Amino acid sequence: MRIEFLGTGGATTTPRPSCQCRICVEARERGVPYSRTGPSLFVHGPDILIDTPEESNLQLNRAGIDRIAGCFYSHWHPDHTMGRRVWETRNIDLRGYPAENQRTNIFLPAQVAQDFPERLGLQEHFDFMTRQGTVQVIELQDGISVELSAVDITPFRLAEDYVYAFLLADDQTKVLLAPDELYGWSPEMAPLDLTNLDLAVLPMGVTEFDVFTGERLIHPEHRVLDLEMTFAQTLDVVRALGARHTILTHIEEMEQLSFDDLKRLERSPELSSLNITFAWDTMVADPIVPFG
Repeated sequence: MRIEFLGTGGATTTPRPSCQCRICVEARERGVPYSRTGPSLFVHGPDILIDTPEESNLQLNRAGIDRIAGCFYSHWHPDHTMGRRVWETRNIDLRGYPAENQRTNIFLPAQVAQDFPERLGLQEHFDFMTRQGTVQVIELQDGISVELSAVDITPFRLAEDYVYAFLLADDQTKVLLAPDELYGWSPEMAPLDLTNLDLAVLPMGVTEFDVFTGERLIHPEHRVLDLEMTFAQTLDVVRALGARHTILTHIEEMEQLSFDDLKRLERSPELSSLNITFAWDTMVADPIVPFG
């Protein structure tokens, strides 16, 4: 298994349109790894895609990804689903007669399948692509695993039970992928064994305090603190999981942390002791090979 980070931004990607802050200006000038597209992962081996942000078409082309055995959606939020038309543009046959469309398996965990009819026209759009013959939607009951290329993929709910993380395991490696929304969650809440992880991929969380000076950045009564896990709380989860290596992603432009800032933060005694890396677009990680 190898994990490719197609996009490492969050609801706000970097650069934001029209923004002239130092982070966005640098990202426009220098591109990857300073720029970040929407949140998406590709797992080589089982060849699965996790989520389709707006830039999914661009991301797949940039990575040169050919075979996709299936796509798993973690939840309904627009930054994880609005690139779903990639299945039409990738799979439709507009030249052949009769047409021979490709068809991609779309795996929806139980609550995600329940949310699609109510959110963002998701059900209507996937019904359209199903009739078109470019997708096949497969609903997964909680507790059910999918085996692809000898890798077991098990979705499980987090504390906010509309969102799922994924445990991937084969005879050599054990990987946790939690694309977003860790608020209120801790590892002991998981319905399956998360010990002895080779790799954990987690969202960074919001920086309530400046990571270098300790200055408060978010008002203590700001609503975001009731909705999102903070960076400090994320570090508590990292400690509790005890994975050999942790990679943090879903890095929002609002954090105002550049690629260089995050590299500096990685070198801090606290983060280096936890073996934490901040992801960037196009990064590839092998769970059983030391990173760096």
